[in-house]
Amino acid sequence: MNLTDALRTHRLLAIVRGPDPDAALAAVLTLADSGVALIEVSLTSADALGTLRRARAALGPEFGLGAGTVLSATDARAAADAGASFLVTPALAESLDEGPRLGLPVLAGALTPTEVLGALAAGAAAVKLFPASIGGPGYLGALRDPLPDVPFVPVGGVDAESARQYLARGAVAVGVGSPLLGDSVRGGDVDALRARAAAFRAAVADVPAVPSPR
Repeated sequence: MNLTDALRTHRLLAIVRGPDPDAALAAVLTLADSGVALIEVSLTSADALGTLRRARAALGPEFGLGAGTVLSATDARAAADAGASFLVTPALAESLDEGPRLGLPVLAGALTPTEVLGALAAGAAAVKLFPASIGGPGYLGALRDPLPDVPFVPVGGVDAESARQYLARGAVAVGVGSPLLGDSVRGGDVDALRARAAAFRAAVADVPAVPSPR
């Protein structure tokens, strides 16, 4: 898949992480049914690879289903075998090199300008600004002044209002975990998850895309 184009198009990446594999699967399928087109299942979840396999079987080969917290080359290969179509890292990890060898695009975690450039040099399709909450939308704006063409995806503490702010500062998409998933990954109310998904989709759709300043 072309991950960068998908991020620019859909603007929302849902991050599923939890202790209950059945609840995690239900959350993934509910999000997909609610129109969320990019979903990451964190490998820190209980039986994450099993969840990925079951979700891929249910959603088909073309759906934007990725694996998150992919740290090692072994993790990357296991995620690929389970059906992930992209990988997400929290930092400049070994998996950043392995992903392209497997034909999988990588959303690579970085915080500082040096890390951002390192991610791009290693072949990242986009840069996960993490944890974005440390600097907020203002920090993203400061990064984009010298790095206007980098496809940034802020992750960490992103709610509906800050999602709008990040997109207004030039992020191509935002990654959202607990503010979107709530208690659904622990067997909570999936109808409430549907409502939150609708709210986040509306929030990201409301903000006009920001062109590169160059």
